[in-house]
Amino acid sequence: MEKNRFSQFNLQNGLLQAVERLKFKKPTEIQEKVIPKALSGLSVIGQSHTGSGKTHAYLLPLFSRIDPELNEVQCVITAPTRELATQIFEDVKNLISFSGNEEKISAKLLIGGTDKKRMAEKLKNVPHVVVGTPGRILEMVNQEALSIYEADAFVIDEADLMIDLGFINEVDQLLVKSRQDIQLLVFSATIPQRLEHFLKKYMENPLHVKIDNGISPETLEHRLIPLKHRSEGDMILKIAEVIQPYLAMVFTNSKEQADKLSAELIGKGLNVGLLHGGLSPRERKRVLKDIQSLRFEFIVATDLASRGIDIKGVSHVINAQLPKEEEFYIHRSGRTARAGMEGVVISLYREEDIKLIEKLEEKGIEFQFSDVKNGSWTEANAWNKRSTRKKTDADIDQQAWKQVRKAKKVKPGYKKKMKHQQQSVKRQLSKKAGFKKKR
Repeated sequence: MEKNRFSQFNLQNGLLQAVERLKFKKPTEIQEKVIPKALSGLSVIGQSHTGSGKTHAYLLPLFSRIDPELNEVQCVITAPTRELATQIFEDVKNLISFSGNEEKISAKLLIGGTDKKRMAEKLKNVPHVVVGTPGRILEMVNQEALSIYEADAFVIDEADLMIDLGFINEVDQLLVKSRQDIQLLVFSATIPQRLEHFLKKYMENPLHVKIDNGISPETLEHRLIPLKHRSEGDMILKIAEVIQPYLAMVFTNSKEQADKLSAELIGKGLNVGLLHGGLSPRERKRVLKDIQSLRFEFIVATDLASRGIDIKGVSHVINAQLPKEEEFYIHRSGRTARAGMEGVVISLYREEDIKLIEKLEEKGIEFQFSDVKNGSWTEANAWNKRSTRKKTDADIDQQAWKQVRKAKKVKPGYKKKMKHQQQSVKRQLSKKAGFKKKR
C-alpha cells in the first residue's frame, strides 16, 4: 500500500475510481488527518483556509458509509450561502457519477430561491444525502416533507460564516431534531468564541485538526505598495498594466467602497464584476454566471460576499484596502495559488496598516516592498526603513545637543558656533554607533 496516496485509506473501490477521475494525486494535509478519523465515526473540527481540500475531506468518508439499500437520509451537509451549497452539491453529484453510483445513491439540494411546494414534492423520493442552507432544510423538516432523524452524520461547512451571517440558530434547531449520537463534522477557517460555545454544546472530545502552514505557500508572492497621495483606482490601473491578470480579485472593506471602486475601474476601461452583500439574489446569480463564463478580468468584492464561493482561476489578489484583522488577509490570500498553482497578493497600504503588516511578518509572511513606474515593478523602501532612520538621526541630534557647551553670555555668531559643535559631536557619536554595530 503506497504511502501518501488515497489508497492508504479504507475507501470503497468506486470512491478510489472517483478520486482518479477527479485527478487527485495525493491527499492534502487536512484530508490526510480528517479522512481516517471521519471513517471511524469520530466527530471532527477541521480548521483550515480556502483551497485546503476540506470538502473532499468529509465527502469521501461520508460516501464510503452510505448504504444504498436504506431508504432514509444518511448525511446532512449545511453551508451558509446558496453558492457554496450549490458548489458542494456539484462535488456530491460528481462523486456519485464518477464512482458509478448514479442508480444507487441519491442527493438533493435544498436552497432558497426555489419553489417550496415543488421541493417538498421531490422529497417524497427520500434522498440519501441532503445538501443545503440551514434555513431551507429546516423549513422542509418543519413541514414534515423531510426527516433527518435517521442521519448518522451532519456537516457544518464555513461555520464561522454561519455565525457571522446569523444562521447558527437554524443549525441548532436542526441538531435538536437529529440523533443525539450523530457524528458532527465542523469546518471553519477560524473558531470565534461564539462558535466555541456552540460546539461545546454538541461535541464531546472531538478531534481538532488545525492546518497552519497554508498561510503562505511557496508558490504565493506578497507585494506591498505604499498608496501615499495616490488614488486606489489609479494604482490598480497601473498594476493591471504590469500583471495582465487572468482573473484578479480586488478586495475592499465595505460595500460602499466596493461600489465606488468598481465604478471608478469601469470608468478607466477595465472589465469589472462586483460582488457584495448588497446585491439581490438575482444580481448575485448573474454576476457569478458571468464570472464562470470569464467575462471579467477583475472582481471587486467584500470579505463576507466572497466567503463560501469557490472562484476558479484567480491569478492575483489585490487588496485595495488591507483588512483590519490577520485572518481576513489570510482568507483573501487563499483565493489564489491553489492546487500548487502560482499566485500573487498585492496590497496597497497606508500608515494605519503598519501594525497589521508587522503581525503578518511575525506569522512568517515575507513581503516584497514595491512600486509601479513606467509599466514595471520597482523596488521600494520597507515601510519601517524611513521611520527607523529618522528616529536614529533624531536620537543622535538630541544626544549631541546635550553635549554642546552652552555660552553663559550671548555673543554675535553664538548660534553658528553651537551648531558647529553639535555637528562635530554628532559625527563622533555616529562613528561610535557604527563601531558598536560592527562588533
